[in-house]
Amino acid sequence: MSGLYLVDDHALVREGLRALLEAAGHEVLGETADPTTAVADIARLAPDVVLLDLSLGERSGFEVLEQVRRRDPSARLLVLTMSAQPRHVGEAMRLGAAGYVLKGSPGRELLRAIEQVVQGRRHIGAEVADLAVQALTGGAPDRLASLSPRERQILVMVVKGQSSAAIGTRLHLSPKTVDTYRSRLMQKLGIADVPALVRLAIREGLIDAHDA
Repeated sequence: MSGLYLVDDHALVREGLRALLEAAGHEVLGETADPTTAVADIARLAPDVVLLDLSLGERSGFEVLEQVRRRDPSARLLVLTMSAQPRHVGEAMRLGAAGYVLKGSPGRELLRAIEQVVQGRRHIGAEVADLAVQALTGGAPDRLASLSPRERQILVMVVKGQSSAAIGTRLHLSPKTVDTYRSRLMQKLGIADVPALVRLAIREGLIDAHDA
């Protein structure tokens, strides 16, 4: 039996994972949708494996992966995500993920991945391996690479329809500062309107289509 921790922004997904994992004899030590809570809980609970989604609302699972691994290089994080973007696989591996599983995979693959990660091995399934090869051989360039973490965060909030005032309240910024970030990121991306920004965010895997 392994102690696991779940980081996913959909409660139904966490409930389904908990049922699957506990039926297989694992113990779920905790769960959250919030990256800051995740980092603190993982340090406190020291789970054997963390199951981590890359899309966490207005923030990214890459933040959790990087922060947890910085605190504890021995921590084992298994990415469980909808994203089949080659660059996301490459970035997750670069940051020290112990494995990468697509949410469309059967439950038995996830259980096998957890077992391998607990044993200190990496899990890269056949489908994900192809994506990793594409990342290593230089697939399409990441159009979002020029954005700062704050610009990415504001981009996600903008494409979800939040106003500058609402974003400013959430991030403790003035609406004018938010407008400056918004204009700057759109200029960097060469985009003139929000619909085009939404399409880009979905295409680049920054948000899921159903979240827009």
